[in-house]
Amino acid sequence: MLPWTGMPLIVAPLAGYLSDRIGGRPVVAAGLALQAVGLGFYAAVIGPDVSYAAQLPALILSGIGMALYFAPAASLVMSSVRPAEQGVASGANNALREVGGALGIAVLGAVFASRGGYESADTFVDGTVPALWIGAGVVALAAAVALLIPSRREAAAPAPAEREKELVH
Repeated sequence: MLPWTGMPLIVAPLAGYLSDRIGGRPVVAAGLALQAVGLGFYAAVIGPDVSYAAQLPALILSGIGMALYFAPAASLVMSSVRPAEQGVASGANNALREVGGALGIAVLGAVFASRGGYESADTFVDGTVPALWIGAGVVALAAAVALLIPSRREAAAPAPAEREKELVH
């Protein structure tokens, strides 16, 4: 699993640079999409007798995706709200990240347990494959949703009612 968890050490600086250059939204969406592709690829190749070399591309893709997501995600959340709302946005982002992680582990663990187990390599793969496909689907959906995050200009623009108040005063 080291290529998956180690890739952020290599790619995160590039993700920060890209985020500053082109904006966080496309970087986060690309990261989530790569993570989904990596999980799907891993589900497609995993088997009781699969070599490590066959698994390596999926681990690398997922690791690159993870780095592209985590590096600019917090900055993207903070830049998508007005300064007065940043405390709430930061708290909501952290809470959702924690709840999402716990829920993801619980759901995918339940899928694994219902479809497979630890009795043999075959039963382990039987449980892992559907969990990976579900994980890939959820992350792919998150990639699509990431494209809906408002840009800095959209978030900074006052609401029509606020503009009207400004004009009156």
